[in-house]
Amino acid sequence: MSIILLADDSAFMRNWLKQILKQYGYYETVEARDGQEAIDTYKSIHPDMVIMDTVMPKITGLEALAEIMRFDSKANVIMCSSLSTETNVMKAIQLGAKDFVVKPYFKNLGETVNKHLSPVGKAY
Repeated sequence: MSIILLADDSAFMRNWLKQILKQYGYYETVEARDGQEAIDTYKSIHPDMVIMDTVMPKITGLEALAEIMRFDSKANVIMCSSLSTETNVMKAIQLGAKDFVVKPYFKNLGETVNKHLSPVGKAY
């Protein structure tokens, strides 16, 4: 079963993400409330995917992305934000993000995850 790390400082958004992912067949999720917790969790469990907000306390999502990619250059990270400036998107992609989803991303998040990771029960 695939494990997806949800990194967002909003408990509401983490719970909403879990509900969206369940609809697409992804059941195993772990959570991080800030960039440092995302880094620590990634290093300890090596999830199959990370969905991470760009704006978080302690360490920003972009800083956490850079650290995760230094640790594992093949990390499967999707960044998300309501601040979808071209600069943010390009920075995330340059740092190694596989994709960037703009909030509110409720309509296209499942499709974006499917593009980079197979859900439970589907062939890889």
